[in-house]
Amino acid sequence: MFTNLAALRRYRGLIQTLVARDLKARYRGSVLGFFWSFINPLMLLVVYTFVFTVVMPTQHPVDIRPYALFFFCGILPWTWFSSSLSESANVLISGGNLIKKVLFPAEVLPIVSVLANMMHFFLGLPILVAFLIYYQRPLDPTELLWFPVIVLVQFIFTTGLALLLAALTVHFRDIKDILGNLLTLWFFSTPIIYSMQMAPEHYRWVLNINPMTHLAISYQEVLFHIGPHGHWKWLMALLGGSVLVFLAGYFVFDRLRDSFAEEV
Repeated sequence: MFTNLAALRRYRGLIQTLVARDLKARYRGSVLGFFWSFINPLMLLVVYTFVFTVVMPTQHPVDIRPYALFFFCGILPWTWFSSSLSESANVLISGGNLIKKVLFPAEVLPIVSVLANMMHFFLGLPILVAFLIYYQRPLDPTELLWFPVIVLVQFIFTTGLALLLAALTVHFRDIKDILGNLLTLWFFSTPIIYSMQMAPEHYRWVLNINPMTHLAISYQEVLFHIGPHGHWKWLMALLGGSVLVFLAGYFVFDRLRDSFAEEV
């Protein structure tokens, strides 16, 4: 397993090419092309702002106002996470013509799905930053030092799950349907549409065992300055857990590798 894992470094050029191909394919034939990567999150934020200030002007706690912006800080990384898993669950089946080639490294495909969605996450960040400045919530340079760490933790965790799902879905096609319902439950179990402080205290232990809770709170602390701060201990614990998830996911993927060509 570790030999194949170490060999991934040799496929950096292939991964970059496939990520670029994936990004181009998403907007092929459209007039605005890559500008949709900026327009989509902008329109999403405009819709949230309209809904939560005009249609449903609920009085939210002061620490999460403006609410649409607070929500956007969580929905951007969640979209990266959920889209990566949804696409990875089907990536080996749709890429069957590639993995049937003897020398093609199949693990590249779920990794490409995660990286392509990460690029869309990055492309949405300028929109978020612009609105943070507009609403006079300037970014703290010292807290921003944690941002690459948060992204790294999410990348490792998401890639581990993506490898696991990609391998298992080849043999159990029902996983694709189960995953959609599971992600919906997972979304509402993560403090994205509400803050951790709003959750009933006797149920917070449920949220604390959810890895995405600590990623969402970390993004909120760094980008939205919602307190109390100091979630880095949970983040470091999640980093260790994410490495274990990645190794477990790659282990399962490596064990099932030889059966992919026959099953797809």
